[in-house]
Amino acid sequence: MTQATGRPKVIWLLTLLLLVAAAACGGRAPDGETISTVPTGSQAPIPTASAVPSSTPATAIEQPPAPTATLTPTQSPTPRPVVVAVPAEWREAVDAGLAPPASEPGPEYAWSISTEADPAAALADGRAQMALVHGDHGLVVRREPIALAVPFTTNWEAVSQAEADAILSNGDSLARAIPWGEMDPANKALRVDGRHPTDADYPYQDSWSLLAAPGFEEPAADLALQLAGSLAPLPAIRLAAVGDINLDRSPAYIITTTGDLAYPLSLVKPVLEAADFAMGNLETALGDIGEPAAKVYPFRSPPVAAQSLALGGLDLVSLANNHAMDYGPQALLQGIGLLRDAGVATVGAGENLAAAHAAHVVDIDGLTVGVLGYVNVPVEGSTHFDTRSWTAANDSPGLAWGDPETIRADVAALNESVDLTVVLLHSGYEYIEEPSEEQVAAARAAVDAGADLVIGHHAHILQGVHRYGEGVIVYGMGNFLFDIDGPRETAILNVWLDQNGVRQLELVPAIIQEHGQPRLAEAWEAAPILSRVYYLTTILNAANPD
Repeated sequence: MTQATGRPKVIWLLTLLLLVAAAACGGRAPDGETISTVPTGSQAPIPTASAVPSSTPATAIEQPPAPTATLTPTQSPTPRPVVVAVPAEWREAVDAGLAPPASEPGPEYAWSISTEADPAAALADGRAQMALVHGDHGLVVRREPIALAVPFTTNWEAVSQAEADAILSNGDSLARAIPWGEMDPANKALRVDGRHPTDADYPYQDSWSLLAAPGFEEPAADLALQLAGSLAPLPAIRLAAVGDINLDRSPAYIITTTGDLAYPLSLVKPVLEAADFAMGNLETALGDIGEPAAKVYPFRSPPVAAQSLALGGLDLVSLANNHAMDYGPQALLQGIGLLRDAGVATVGAGENLAAAHAAHVVDIDGLTVGVLGYVNVPVEGSTHFDTRSWTAANDSPGLAWGDPETIRADVAALNESVDLTVVLLHSGYEYIEEPSEEQVAAARAAVDAGADLVIGHHAHILQGVHRYGEGVIVYGMGNFLFDIDGPRETAILNVWLDQNGVRQLELVPAIIQEHGQPRLAEAWEAAPILSRVYYLTTILNAANPD
């Protein structure tokens, strides 16, 4: 019995020793768990073993660090491929329109361009998802007027819409249908029922539009907005110019006695105001001070005449002529002040040399235009008065004298800061249709230096137009608002320009009535006016080819 009762104790002691030995060897029970050994054949609970301290500290097993949580990058959706089929002529412009902004985080579409002879066919057979096609049956991205162009010197100015339709359908031996942007000063656009290609209601337009396959309507709408910029035609501006303006004599009496300051230019104001910028030559002193110069015809218009010019639609006048200082330098400065107060800019004269040669620069629909004014006229025959004596100096008022070298230097300097340069030149012989040598030299110097357009006056009659080098010289615009003996025929010059220079010229004939007021010419009056200018222009360009 003694041996039988002692066996469980032995087993229990052996178990305890094994646990102590395991602890001494560095083993330990996992945290939160208990180790128990139930003796065979005994139902009695066995006490839970606890760690027994050792004289040598147990070395803990180093657990590997828990892995640091990392964010798996969100993969962008694979860009959806889009092929845009375009004609070869528009490849470069469409490529520019597809360029994504630098700030774009990632493309939603993978764009590519396919040059196709028939973009619509590429869209139809699935080789492209979008197509740039001729016509307006999609999202219109480009619209440009179609001009009916004829040579500038042709005695043909306008057609009815029915006649224009016939030309477009059947062709014409003289008139050509071309995009308005391809016009040049050797040609002119026929008006259609009085409408010019730049008028909002002009009936003939050439369009290009963007078509999209089903499911691509949204990116097509976005692309159309971009292409509308990259495919847009070059913008053009319209300038108007007239010849000599003098409000002395009858015009002065009328505006000062009636108070009708709008009277002098009221009959031509719609044409001047239709332009983006209108210019003329003010052939008179302006104000109420000073003494007349020792000349045959000294002129001085009343102070309110400045307002008449503004009310008539003029934006700028040149004072570089042989009458601006008829009443002395102080009257010149008074006139400049009156004009500027009325909102009319001036060129060609000023308080000193720098002011006289300063350009007037104006921004018109994003194009900067610089205007300069010069005078270069002969000595007055009967009095021997020399307009050169009025040349401005560094410390005294006066005019900008137009010797070729000075003009060349001024124009070259101005060209560095503007898109277009216009020179107003008062030069030539009075009542002589052929330009003088001095007039030709000064005008050509301006164009050689980079001027796009030279507009002349002084002869008191209309002169020819010369396409010279990269510019255009309109040698003489005659009188315009002037109570003077002499021919009554005159014109308003319309000039359309883009960043490359003159695109088109147009002469609008006018008649100077009694008392000096201009009005638009009737058809029977206009034809001979234009015929004469066209004849002079033909001679100029034949005798002086580029």
